[in-house]
Amino acid sequence: MTRKEFLLLSAAGGAALANAQGQGIPPRTPADDGFTDTPMEPDMPYHVHDSGRPHPKQITPATTPGGAPSDAIVLFDGKDLSKWYHRGGRGAAAGTQTDAAWKVENGYFEVTPGHGDLLTREKFGDVQLHVEWTSPTVIQGNSQGRGNSGVLLQARYEIQVLDMWDNPTYADGGAGAIYGQWPPLVTPAKRPGEWNTYDIVFEAPKFNGDQLVKPAFFTVFYNGVMVHNRKQSLGPMVYRQVAHYTPQPEEDSLMLQYHNNPVRYRNIWIRRLGGYDQPEKA
Repeated sequence: MTRKEFLLLSAAGGAALANAQGQGIPPRTPADDGFTDTPMEPDMPYHVHDSGRPHPKQITPATTPGGAPSDAIVLFDGKDLSKWYHRGGRGAAAGTQTDAAWKVENGYFEVTPGHGDLLTREKFGDVQLHVEWTSPTVIQGNSQGRGNSGVLLQARYEIQVLDMWDNPTYADGGAGAIYGQWPPLVTPAKRPGEWNTYDIVFEAPKFNGDQLVKPAFFTVFYNGVMVHNRKQSLGPMVYRQVAHYTPQPEEDSLMLQYHNNPVRYRNIWIRRLGGYDQPEKA
């Protein structure tokens, strides 16, 4: 819906309400649309309440908690993995794409042996991401060997997935951790078999050639609780080493990690994030 359509609908609804209440809507004045005689905002080309400032795009929110808004890209709707693939890793198969083969049933999909990590066909930069996951109800292994997977933005920057119920592990390797770098502020864990949610805002790193200009940042809500507040990533995920940045594409795939544990996922959607004051497209 464009802003013009939204305003027309809003005006029609307001008029109907006013007529029902026996009241009229006063005519609009130029001040209703803003001003051009107010002070300039610092370091911006706009006046305070500027009538010429671009309006935000109107979108439709979800009708249920955790649902996808109208501008989201639904990566898994409970039916198939057509928006995902597996990547060959060795020899002649290195880098090749094969259709996703993790098991899909009952509105979720499950990490399945023999196929490796799962990656989106579409590539992304700055995003808002919603993911739901649950660890196996059959308890096997401990520490990093129990309910282990991971959500990797741009196939590099990991928010750890792990069964945390009565399962101690190293602090920067638990569920919600920026793996190997930052533990979550708290751990709002659920029991195995119960569904967890991650809502992640990811700011991708920026490079000028080989030079890092801006590092990556994470804001993460784990089961509705903030566990990272625009926390800087030290670089791509690495095991038992210090992370560091290397040049990379501006956009890359979202990846779900294969770690030989039958973790389940459902209701995955993602939104591209743009900047402020972007003109609305017709």
